[in-house]
Amino acid sequence: MKIPAEVFARSPEPTLGVEWEVALVDRDSRDLVPRGAELIDLATAAHPDIHVEKEFLQNTVELVTGICTTVPEAMAELETSLAAVEEAADKLGIDVWASGGHPFTDFRENPLSDKPSYQEIIARTQYWGKQMLLWGTHVHVGISHEDRVWPIINALMTKYPHLLAISACSPGWEGLDTGYASNRTMLYQQLPTAGMPYQFFTWGEWQSYMRDQAISGVINHTGSMHFDIRPASKWGTVEVRVSDATSNLRELSAVVALTHCLVVHYDRMIDAGEELPVLQPWHVAENKWRGARYGMDALVITSRDTDEAWVKDELTQMVEELTPLARELGCAEELAVVHEIIDGGAGYERQRRLFQETGSWRDVVEETCRELHTFRPVR
Repeated sequence: MKIPAEVFARSPEPTLGVEWEVALVDRDSRDLVPRGAELIDLATAAHPDIHVEKEFLQNTVELVTGICTTVPEAMAELETSLAAVEEAADKLGIDVWASGGHPFTDFRENPLSDKPSYQEIIARTQYWGKQMLLWGTHVHVGISHEDRVWPIINALMTKYPHLLAISACSPGWEGLDTGYASNRTMLYQQLPTAGMPYQFFTWGEWQSYMRDQAISGVINHTGSMHFDIRPASKWGTVEVRVSDATSNLRELSAVVALTHCLVVHYDRMIDAGEELPVLQPWHVAENKWRGARYGMDALVITSRDTDEAWVKDELTQMVEELTPLARELGCAEELAVVHEIIDGGAGYERQRRLFQETGSWRDVVEETCRELHTFRPVR
């Protein structure tokens, strides 16, 4: 069976693209409502320049930027798209809400979008696939050559808990406080093509792997591999899919800025002939679990010698070290929002605190809807 080798498009500059999944909720019950397609039609008719797409579930709308050069440019596009989506939602008498997972909805009452690949995923994955009421943030950064892709991905995986902690906002599930900062992370990895990528070290290893997936029919079932970080060969990017869908644009800007800076930082380490960090797969797996479980309070493994540090201390140091690069990339103010999250708490902490005070997940969704309006971008 002849399978064409995967070809990486290459991006001469470290361009940026962001995909942010938001959901639609009823104004009274605060449960999810399956009106995504209707809303998209309304929003794009009134604002044809925005880019919004259907997603796995009919309750979801994905906001997508074009190819951007800076974080502020990407955030401005998303703010424009969000305004259009909120305008359409208001006409429908519903609200827009964003988070990693809904804390009380019934997965059996949330229909899929009408796309054959989604139907195929459910047919194959059954119970676990039906529970994918999860929303994420995907950040694309352009890479100049395929030989750089996997060294950069392996290096990014050493910062998995950091990118997850500042975005984590899915502590509730089916009316329970799961005890996790990001329950989304634990649920999503149940899909057979999702979760941590294998540690490939060359582009040829990746091509061989993808050839195996094509021959065995895996890609036919799913359309692609849904790894937490993966090559997006069609666009010439590395796609970082670690983070929960943040509940507001301000914290989203911090996630995007940290991601952009880390990718460019590792790319320049390659230019300088420096060795990129990589951890043993078992340390990467442990760090992923610690990030999902403890969020901003995670103690993470930082070296192949199993040294450890608190993720808050690591984040503080990372912001300091990356700030000169962030100034060059035009996202120093957005990167500094990481300090706000360290000091004020991440989304899951606000949600959990309110649930402990009120005992009501409806109140949590209500307050999270409010955040979408009040936690505005830096500029």
